[in-house]
Amino acid sequence: MAEQKRDYYEVLGIDKNADEAAIKKAYRVLAKKYHPDMNPGDAEAEKKFKEASEAYAILSDPEKRRQYDQYGHAAFDGAGGAGGFGGFDFNSADFSDIFGDIFGDFFGGGRRGRNNGPMKGSNIRTSVRIAFEEAVFGVDKEIELTLKDECTACHGTGARAGTSPETCPKCGGKGQVVFTQQSFFGTVRNVQNCPDCHGTGKVIKDKCPDCHGTGYIASKKKIQVSIPAGIDNGQCVRIRDKGEPGANGGPRGDLLVEVVVNRHPIFQRQDENIYSTVPMSFAIAALGGEIIIDTVDGKVIYDVKAGTPTDTKVRLKGKGVPSLRNKNVRGDHYVTLVVQVPDKLSHEARELLKQFDEKTGDTLNAAKNVTSSAAEDPGGKGRKKFRK
Repeated sequence: MAEQKRDYYEVLGIDKNADEAAIKKAYRVLAKKYHPDMNPGDAEAEKKFKEASEAYAILSDPEKRRQYDQYGHAAFDGAGGAGGFGGFDFNSADFSDIFGDIFGDFFGGGRRGRNNGPMKGSNIRTSVRIAFEEAVFGVDKEIELTLKDECTACHGTGARAGTSPETCPKCGGKGQVVFTQQSFFGTVRNVQNCPDCHGTGKVIKDKCPDCHGTGYIASKKKIQVSIPAGIDNGQCVRIRDKGEPGANGGPRGDLLVEVVVNRHPIFQRQDENIYSTVPMSFAIAALGGEIIIDTVDGKVIYDVKAGTPTDTKVRLKGKGVPSLRNKNVRGDHYVTLVVQVPDKLSHEARELLKQFDEKTGDTLNAAKNVTSSAAEDPGGKGRKKFRK
């Protein structure tokens, strides 16, 4: 029993009302994915490619599509057109256009190739390291890097003074050459950059001795970089027209400077907010008082309320990082107050703490508060003493 064919629209993954462009786009994707030359030895991929090609051959033809919509697969039973490769014209302009794109990508040539018109130069990437405070308030930095400039001897032509580049004989000055590729379906024509002139359309027979035919001289230069307030680690500053020179009269590329922000010993940053931890004494926490808090704007005095527990978080409004969009808008500084327990005490301080403990012992969880119950538990079974 013959295998039942799937609906052609289902094969291409399109709606029955799809237009010609949608049909072609869907087939192009499937053809590239399942093409036998891209999946050598894969029988399943070849099967799916044949199925997609069959569907496209029918649905891309208005008359065949009309017959299929009216009669289904029965319209082509016995016709030999839709049952396999026999009825498909893979050398037709439509199929050749699709396969040309496929083989151009697959073999690295490309149908369209590059032209010899003006092209913008490549961007250059570098980095600069700055301090935490410099990222907050902005800073001007000077960096040194190697840049290419037009050769003064040949004025960028690459040819020795008194001579000029000549039209490439291989491509006739077009910068592109046409080559043919034997594929699974026959001959496919492709276009690629001319290997002799590299797409420029010109060749230099007598090269400039200063730039060796490149047209450019590399030299070290110092560039001023203005880093805006509020920039974060990993973000880039773009400097226009400081990249690689363009080709064929095209503009220079850009210089992209990545900012690396040093870590701060006290502050941490998240978006436009700053976070830090500040210690306070037990006396300040219990009685209240003033403490000094370091911020990016300098030291500020903060009034701690009496009875402030450890890990209390306070907000210093407007003491954070400026917004890159508006430097007049700043985030906040969030401070965690932590009660600092002294690990070294003088004899006098220890005695005073013992007196304090005795005065407040009735309200605190101290072992002495349960000694009164020893008479009720003479065996001490209800109490256990743990040691490290």
